[in-house]
Amino acid sequence: MPDLLLELRSEEIPARMQRKAAGDLRKMLTDGLVEAGLTYEAAREYWTPRRLALDIRGVTARSKDISEEIKGPSTKAPEQAVQGFLRKAGLSSIAEAHVHADPKKGDFYVAHIAKPGRAAEEIIAELVPGIIRGFPWPKSMRWGPASAKPGSLRWVRPLQSILCTFGPETEEPVVVDFEIDGLRSGNLTYGHRFHAPGAITVRRFDDYAAKLEAAKVVLDADRRKQIILSDARNLAFANGLDLVEDEGLLEEVSGLVEWPVVLMGEFEQDFLAIPAEVIRLTIRANQKCFVTTRLISPLEGEMSAKPTEGGAVPPTSGREAPPSALPGISPSRGENGQSPLSNRFILTANIEAKDGGKEIAYGNGKVVRARLSDALYFWKTDQGDLPDLDQLQASAEKFGLDLKKPLDQRMARLDHLGVTFHAKLGTQGERVERIKRLAGEIADTLSKQPNFFDGKLLSADDPNVEQKYLRERAERAAVLAKADLTTEVVGEFPELQGAMGRKYALLQGEHSSVAAGIEEHYKPQGPSDRVPTDPVSVAVALADKLDTLVGFWAIDEKPTGSKDPYALRRAALGVVRILVENEVRLPVQRQFLNALFGLTYNGGDRFSVVWRADDGGDFTTGVGSADDLLSERAGLLSSEVRGVELPDHSAAEIIADLLSFFHDRLKVYLRDQGARHDLIDAVLAGGGSAPISPPVGEMSAKPTEGGAVPPTSRRQAPPSALPGISPSRGEIGQSQNDDLLQIVRRVQALGSFLDTEDGKNLLAGTKRAANILAAEEKKKTTVADHVEPALFREDAEKTLFAAVNQAEKEAGQAIHNEDFSAAMLALSALREPVDSFFERVLVNDEDQAVRANRLALLARIRAATDQVADFSKIAG
Repeated sequence: MPDLLLELRSEEIPARMQRKAAGDLRKMLTDGLVEAGLTYEAAREYWTPRRLALDIRGVTARSKDISEEIKGPSTKAPEQAVQGFLRKAGLSSIAEAHVHADPKKGDFYVAHIAKPGRAAEEIIAELVPGIIRGFPWPKSMRWGPASAKPGSLRWVRPLQSILCTFGPETEEPVVVDFEIDGLRSGNLTYGHRFHAPGAITVRRFDDYAAKLEAAKVVLDADRRKQIILSDARNLAFANGLDLVEDEGLLEEVSGLVEWPVVLMGEFEQDFLAIPAEVIRLTIRANQKCFVTTRLISPLEGEMSAKPTEGGAVPPTSGREAPPSALPGISPSRGENGQSPLSNRFILTANIEAKDGGKEIAYGNGKVVRARLSDALYFWKTDQGDLPDLDQLQASAEKFGLDLKKPLDQRMARLDHLGVTFHAKLGTQGERVERIKRLAGEIADTLSKQPNFFDGKLLSADDPNVEQKYLRERAERAAVLAKADLTTEVVGEFPELQGAMGRKYALLQGEHSSVAAGIEEHYKPQGPSDRVPTDPVSVAVALADKLDTLVGFWAIDEKPTGSKDPYALRRAALGVVRILVENEVRLPVQRQFLNALFGLTYNGGDRFSVVWRADDGGDFTTGVGSADDLLSERAGLLSSEVRGVELPDHSAAEIIADLLSFFHDRLKVYLRDQGARHDLIDAVLAGGGSAPISPPVGEMSAKPTEGGAVPPTSRRQAPPSALPGISPSRGEIGQSQNDDLLQIVRRVQALGSFLDTEDGKNLLAGTKRAANILAAEEKKKTTVADHVEPALFREDAEKTLFAAVNQAEKEAGQAIHNEDFSAAMLALSALREPVDSFFERVLVNDEDQAVRANRLALLARIRAATDQVADFSKIAG
């Protein structure tokens, strides 16, 4: 069968667009062939910086003849309907149509359409120009004299030639002839721009690829990547170095060259005083080069543990060393245990130079030196004093900052400048205040977690002392977490935010856990990123993400469909992963409430609350505590004082909606871990109610003093949207679904139980009981309020009643002890009594009282199993 070869050669295509463009070309052309009635056996795309190529094998030489019938209107239909039928069928007159008879509907018109097949060359010649004109480049351009004309050809870069041949292996291929904007297809291509710029005549793909290889063009992008990686490794090894591999950079570099030639450049050793991340990013971003590392000798590995005179504390094992604290440790070395960077880098040229690439390497070295000089200046500037310290006193006092420390100065400047985080959520400084408060509250909760500090000491001190200092260090890390946003290095390389904050924190003597919290509060930034484990990092990372989520929920900027401009799904999934993978018990509703209080007047001064007055009217004011937000007299959030329009939502409604969003993210996480979706739904739908946090005492339903503003006419919303919340007491009594870690453990225990024979049988019996109950409840059949043993007529009823009482008690106690395997074991005792009950007892007895009592017994079965999960939602 014939094969098709297509090449679109142009000026250099941006590397980031090449792979997708080649895939788009393959899809558009193959889809077009299939729609035109052709088939093919295989298709593969290729690309270089100057061409997109497509090799399609086994294309049918001709499309099939097509015969079809188009049914038309009745022969008695009005003229307008008849004319519409003619247009649809492509007939010139009704005489060309046939008349078919229908015994019921009468005679009607039918058009018999015969479409002869077309040659593949004709289809291709018609298809390719349309694909070229409609190609979905992210950005495209016009060029040459024709560009002044309307509808002129657009391409990512000027299109220079089109190669298109078609034919079987046993015959001479033909050129598929077509023209687009004066550019005619042919059988010519061109090799390397400098090594082989002449025309090359091509017949089919095999000699096309071979001739390009001879003309210094490696057509296969993956092969170019392998050449670059292999040669770079070998060159580094030959010089006693290791290559720092970078898949993203490798992909980009392979799209910049057609004939890769790997060379080595170098820069002065003095630049190694710059942190390794900065050097790597400078060389990567500006010169598209790879960095190398050298091995640490045994003598270099011996480090002094003495602190510097400035009071810097040596980091604990596994943490990053302050460059000024440990003599002999260069900032460019990166994390302890990693090889230090060398002053040599790997570059990829697109030409075999006569001098072996010496001038190319030297020229790249000159540019790298200039870029590193800038980076060194940024690095040193960030460690010096700011020129406007006298203007930062107010901000320093607000956050308790020490203006003798460079990073504290940068935080004060961030607040002083009033950098906006979001128009409706205030400045970065206001946000840092909220994160500090929330991080402290989360730290207090973490400090009460059993075994949370095992293996996670903040220093070598006593664990009790560590818990005492956790809040202090979490708040300090939260205050400095955003400070590096105003540094010169982060201004140049935004992707280093957090990492540079950690380095600067260590340089000014911050505790290693504080420094870790500054860097890791952004984590995890994706499903493959690690989660923070240091207690301080956990507290600050949770506070940062929860403040973001609650804030955007309060202003109704939630993800919709595929749009999530503020990465809120990623933030919620990050919270889920931090809690689950660190086995942290955190009542998320309580933290939502605390975060919302941070936005409310007297808490954070962003929003006010509409309160119900004694006379039935309403007015806006602040709240004295987070729990006041759930008062029966507290209603909608308001921001009229600031002139910001907010949606009509109460605190309870916001919390309920956000909890539902977290459940969706938890489902995604668990499904990715292999959990069954129906088990997740069952656990979320079941579970008994238990207070997630203890009552905080009766609240005053009166608004805070000094904060009232004129009455408004806004609608009052009762905070009844969140089941389990007692607004009058400030108590959050939502079900165990508030505890994400507990949900995970319940899903795991339920899955293990249902894999057993007892689990499968109990599931069948419980679902049968639930189905009977549901059917009778739908009929509005009377179900007794409680089971009355005096109405039992069968021994099976008595046995089941006793078994339910025992199982319910034992399962409830096990759940209280958070031993879900034991809860399942307790429920498994119901299997035999349930089976016996359905074998020996007729539920719908003629005696109405007996029937109602037996239905109540089934309700007890359902209630017992619902302590763990809603069995009716489980498949099987």
